[in-house]
Amino acid sequence: QVQLVESEGGLVQAGDSLRLSCAASGRTFSIYVMGWFRQAPGKGREFVAAISRSGSATYYADSVKGRFTISRDNGENTVYLQMNNLKPEDTAVYYCAADRLRSAWDLSQTGSSDYWGQGTQVTVSS
Repeated sequence: QVQLVESEGGLVQAGDSLRLSCAASGRTFSIYVMGWFRQAPGKGREFVAAISRSGSATYYADSVKGRFTISRDNGENTVYLQMNNLKPEDTAVYYCAADRLRSAWDLSQTGSSDYWGQGTQVTVSS
């Protein structure tokens, strides 16, 4: 089992950048595919980005492609989401996810994961 703790989000202006991090407990971080999802008010949870166990493969939602970058540091048990050129429509609660068996591609397609963080609020003002 793994526990995921996201960093604090924040209130930023449109065009700003923000980096989220998610720290995982345990010593087997590298066996988990990692991902980021978000849920805006009144909407369902949506996929944002996923990264393979080694970090060699990444996948993004079309809405964030070119603006967001997912990365991981297996030595630090941490996954990151660098968000640039933020837009008001990026406002949401962001969740970190970890999965033991699925591929990063599966994570991006199914929206299902074994473990979830508690979520962190990101608000982008116009």
